[in-house]
Formats: sequence, structure tokens, C-alpha cells
Amino acid sequence: QVQLVESGGGLVQAGGSLRLSCAASGRTLSSYAMAWFRQAPGKEREFVGRIRWSSGSTVYADSVKGRFTISGDVAKNTVYLQMNSLKPEDTAVYYCAATPDYRADYEYWGQGTQVTVSS
Repeated sequence: QVQLVESGGGLVQAGGSLRLSCAASGRTLSSYAMAWFRQAPGKEREFVGRIRWSSGSTVYADSVKGRFTISGDVAKNTVYLQMNSLKPEDTAVYYCAATPDYRADYEYWGQGTQVTVSS
């Protein structure tokens, strides 16, 4: 089992920055992919981006490309989501997810952290 705990959410003005953290425990994630998703009120959950521990490769949704950056600290088993140039439409609950590289779906999920961007 893998436990994921997000932190770092909050209220920020448009144009500002936040960094979310996702601390993983229960297993070393060297062969896992870790991703961030978000869900705004009344909308479906959407993919934000992911990183593969084995290669360090990252992929981002078009809506956040160039503004958000995913990075990881292997020693701390923690993934970060640096969010810059935030927009009101980035307001959502942000979830961290993890899954073994061989799976297409995400097996483990955190509880989410609220990000609110005011205009």
C-alpha cells in the first residue's frame, strides 16, 4: 500500500505562485509514476501532469504547460507541483496520485488540497 498526503494549498491572488507537495509512504516509488489531477466545482477531474521516477520525464496538460512544473525528491519520496502565473480558472482541489509504471490507471490517491485563486 502507498499513502499519499498533499499539502501546500491555499488562497492566492491571480498571477501569484504556490507549491504543492505530495509525500508518499509505504513503498519506495522508484518504479512509479506520480501525477497531479484537479477537480473544480461542478467539473470532472482533469489531469494536470505527471512524472516518472525512473526517467524523470514529465508530461503536462496544455492548460498548465509553461506555468506549472512537477519535480521530485527521491530521498524524501515527495513530489512537488510548482504553480506560477496562477489564474482564477486554476481554482480546484488538487490531488496527487501514484501508480506502478506498468499500469495505465492510477492506483493510489491522496485526499486533496484546495487551491483558490482570486481575481
